[in-house]
Amino acid sequence: MNIKSQDSELFRGTEAQDRLVLEQRRGFLRRHVLWIVAAVLVVGSVIWWVAGARGALGAHASVSRSRLTIATVKRGTFTRDLSADGRVVAAVSPTLYAPASGKLTLLVHAGDIIAPGTLLARLDSPDLTAKLTQERASLQSAQADYDRAALDARLRLRSAQDAAAKAKVDRDSARRELQRSRNAHEQGAYSELQVLRTQDALEKAEFDLRAANTALDARPEENRLDLEGRKAAVERQQSLVSDLQRQVDALEIRSTVTGQVGRIEAPDRAVVAKDAPLLTTVDLTALEIGLQVPESFARELAIGMPAEISGNGGEWQGRVDTVSPEVVNGQVTARVRFNGAVPKGLRQNQRLSVRIVQEQRRDSLIVERGSFLDQDGGGVAYVLQGNRAVRQRIRVGGIGVGTVQILGGLKAGDQIVISGTESFDGAEHVTLSD
Repeated sequence: MNIKSQDSELFRGTEAQDRLVLEQRRGFLRRHVLWIVAAVLVVGSVIWWVAGARGALGAHASVSRSRLTIATVKRGTFTRDLSADGRVVAAVSPTLYAPASGKLTLLVHAGDIIAPGTLLARLDSPDLTAKLTQERASLQSAQADYDRAALDARLRLRSAQDAAAKAKVDRDSARRELQRSRNAHEQGAYSELQVLRTQDALEKAEFDLRAANTALDARPEENRLDLEGRKAAVERQQSLVSDLQRQVDALEIRSTVTGQVGRIEAPDRAVVAKDAPLLTTVDLTALEIGLQVPESFARELAIGMPAEISGNGGEWQGRVDTVSPEVVNGQVTARVRFNGAVPKGLRQNQRLSVRIVQEQRRDSLIVERGSFLDQDGGGVAYVLQGNRAVRQRIRVGGIGVGTVQILGGLKAGDQIVISGTESFDGAEHVTLSD
């Protein structure tokens, strides 16, 4: 009994070993199951994330077509233009000023219809009127001096002619006396001394004749110079009187345009200074459209561009007449003139719409303008493909008021979303629902 018990203690059975192997296998399987579950969870998470990412990058949530504006790309004439609201302004609106100081008498009121030559106001200037009277008297005196000088010139010329004629007679008489003296000397009746005396008398008569002829020849030139001086004095005085008469005539303020009286700058019966503004007139036959154009559009605005003017129940053709070189508050002032006569019924400061055609390109791909130009710099559009809108790169050319020129990325017949794409969030394609 003791031996068996000792042997049993020395030699153990396999029960313990069997239990150990079974427990190891169970632990190994438990650990593998945990790893497999973890792997499955990771793979599921990855698949879920990829599917979500694909959904975010690919299809967007369904969008109703009624919230979108869709346009068709077509081939036609692209017109680059700009539209603006303008006001009717007077191209000619002169302000009349006082030509001299004096008392003002108004003969019209603001808004009166006027024509060229209509008397608008009158100035009373006693100083100017008195000066004109004085200068007229001086002109009469200068004219009398000139007439007197002309009469004296004729008398002096006649005296010179008479003196020359008398000298010629004296010369001829001296010649005859010399001839008689010589004949008498030959006959012994005259002495040689008498002959010499008659010869001296002839020489003196010839000298007087030459002097008289010289004076006669010089007399017309002397008369001309004297008369020209007197005539210049008369003309100078006449010019002064004419200028004063013009100033006196200008005291009657007359209209220079066909239109109406604008503003009254000075009150009636007031004493005004020289060059003071009196009133403003408006030429109703030279009306234009003044408009403010944004600086970005005004860079390509040029004089002579055609324009379409509409309003007041009518449409007219015009052209750009002036473009200001100055930018004020981000805008440039331009003027549009009517082609032909100014339409009737227009009033100053009346609002009209103006469309200026800057450029036309025939046989171009065009589409209606929309808010899609504001996204991605206008380089992306959503093209309809069945019930989906697919994001596509495009290339835009000119941009007009109503249309856009397409240079690439689209073809005629394509339909694109031109507004309402803000809710797409840049998705590559979006499902459209009815």
